[in-house]
Amino acid sequence: MSQNSWAAAVDVQEATSLQLDFSKKVSGLRGPRNMIGDINGNIMPGKAEIGGWGEGEGEERVNLAEQSLLNKLIRRSLVRNRNQVEVLQADPNSPLYSVKTFEELRLKPELLKGVYNMGFNRPSRIQENALPMMLAQPPQNLIAQSQSGTGKTAAFSLAMLSHVNPDNKWTQCLCIAPTYELALQTGQVIEQMGKFCPDVKLAYAIRGNRMERGVKLQEQIVIGTPGTVHDWCTKYKLIDPKKITMFVLDEADVMIATQGHRDQSIRIHRQLPMNCQMLFFSATFEDSVWRFAEQIVPEPNIIRLKREEETLDTIKQFYVNCKEKEDKFTALCNLYGALTIAQAMIFCRTRKMAAWLTESLTKEGHQVALLSGEMTVEQRAAVIERFRSGKEKVLVTTNVCSRGIDVEQVSLVVNFDLPVDLDGNADNETYLHRIGRTGRFGRRGFAVNMVDSQHSMDIIKQIEMHFDRKIIKLDTSNLEEMENLIS
Repeated sequence: MSQNSWAAAVDVQEATSLQLDFSKKVSGLRGPRNMIGDINGNIMPGKAEIGGWGEGEGEERVNLAEQSLLNKLIRRSLVRNRNQVEVLQADPNSPLYSVKTFEELRLKPELLKGVYNMGFNRPSRIQENALPMMLAQPPQNLIAQSQSGTGKTAAFSLAMLSHVNPDNKWTQCLCIAPTYELALQTGQVIEQMGKFCPDVKLAYAIRGNRMERGVKLQEQIVIGTPGTVHDWCTKYKLIDPKKITMFVLDEADVMIATQGHRDQSIRIHRQLPMNCQMLFFSATFEDSVWRFAEQIVPEPNIIRLKREEETLDTIKQFYVNCKEKEDKFTALCNLYGALTIAQAMIFCRTRKMAAWLTESLTKEGHQVALLSGEMTVEQRAAVIERFRSGKEKVLVTTNVCSRGIDVEQVSLVVNFDLPVDLDGNADNETYLHRIGRTGRFGRRGFAVNMVDSQHSMDIIKQIEMHFDRKIIKLDTSNLEEMENLIS
């Protein structure tokens, strides 16, 4: 590998090709292959799903499970994370261990061989602290903040494979993920890493993988979605929860955004023994996630990222006064006339607005790609790959693309519609994720916000106050002023 980086290799392994056919994976599942029901595990469409895609007229909301899968599909390199890692120990008097090599972890030879066979060379910055905690004896509980691309899945896969006793033919490690696809992604990493551990077996507890009632599983590791895992523990008696010694809850913020998953996860947790090791992962830690974590993980060690807002220092932020969408479009065209723009990302609130803007820009001769929620995850990944490779210079998108997508050439981000929460106030986190698509890797970037009402102006003031940054008024009809401000 050209980069001596564990996390860089993880990205290659966790990302699958854009043409990934999940049916190939299903063919290897234990039990009858007759897949029926909801392919997304336990997510029911329509009103039962929280945070789903809105209608064309309404605001398009981010489906966190699909966003997480999309991030896994498009990862091709290490996320260059500038956050400082903060470690809070359950016992402050306990020595804080970290590792720089895998040899220091004293792994079984066959597992170390699997790690190196996957191309991993050394732990990433987060894993330096996390892995010793996951592998500690006696076991330690962990709550960790970890975004896509940091090697989190490979880290807890390594912990599970290290933890099991291959001679015990019952389920010892249980991992739950929000959706069918995310469970398969994790399973793939476990299978690859455990390639040289033939006595360690894996089963997928996902809907459609029917099992014989009352016959205990012999697989030491089970990964699945909350509803099916709960059924396997209670209704079908396939797993004895009292024999589980490691419990991994992945994508917690996605879990609580999905109807029923949080409650099912808590029901599973209640059946586990008191000495079961708990590992809890989430990309974000709003109050609701913390409350969830406190219910699942007693006396935890905590690894979190200190809030990262330094990216704003490399981004010049502006707002433009407009009356309607046609004025916004004119301002956008003027920007293109004044700026040398490598690539641009433009965010709209609705599919309808995104479609209109894409058509208008195409008529002006721009190479435009459109990304919105009615596309499948694989289709979205393909669009992003085309944009990343430079086949299109402008990406018009709804909220589906606000986080996790790194394209070095993006020099301009436009909020055609400002991000607001359900109460109509500024959605500061989404704003940060959006404009963070530019100014990457220390390069200078520009963010332009279209203001079309007093309410929009109020949103700008809220954003200024939250980030303690001034957003400068820009007159796009004055070429000289633009050149002075953006130089």
